[in-house]
Amino acid sequence: MVVESLSSEVKIRSRNLPHWTRDGAVYWVTFRLADSLPQEKVTQLKAVREEWLLQHPEPWSVEVRREYGTRFTKQVQAWLDAGYGQCYLARPDVRAEVRDCLLRFDGVRVRLHSAVIMPNHVHAVMEPLGEHQLAVLLKGIKGASARLANTTLGRAGVFWMDESYDRIVRSEKEYAYFLRYIRENPVKAGLSEGAYWLYFRE
Repeated sequence: MVVESLSSEVKIRSRNLPHWTRDGAVYWVTFRLADSLPQEKVTQLKAVREEWLLQHPEPWSVEVRREYGTRFTKQVQAWLDAGYGQCYLARPDVRAEVRDCLLRFDGVRVRLHSAVIMPNHVHAVMEPLGEHQLAVLLKGIKGASARLANTTLGRAGVFWMDESYDRIVRSEKEYAYFLRYIRENPVKAGLSEGAYWLYFRE
């Protein structure tokens, strides 16, 4: 299934992050709470990234895309696992609301292969079905879960960071790597049972 998804044309759109889409693709996705990274670290990373982008104008080769992921996303993942911010997703009731939003259209609009809800971020491997687009699906999941979570927490304002990170899964090897990452992420972050939600499609 993952290998077959590589036969169609790649489309690229950009905001603060580059986003590649492909009909029939499976994606590795990360989205995080709005306060999950300290502003000084965001500013630091942004400056380094802007300098790197000046030296690597698009279009990018596969090798350059891989370098981008290695250089920037791994650093962000390490900061996220450090547990910055309010970590609202550590609360079982809030985590359950996010879980329900992830699963709401599973098998109808999206196929959720695997996911983990960490205290301040979410990783997932997901596959949009039919004509449904990843960006629209994520907007729905994040919008609905933000409204529910804010009500539960008795707060208002931004819950999720607006933009998500996504990557096309390009091989069975990558697919296995991302599933393993999801399984191991809570352990590597030192989380105890009950502090996260882990899902694998049977």
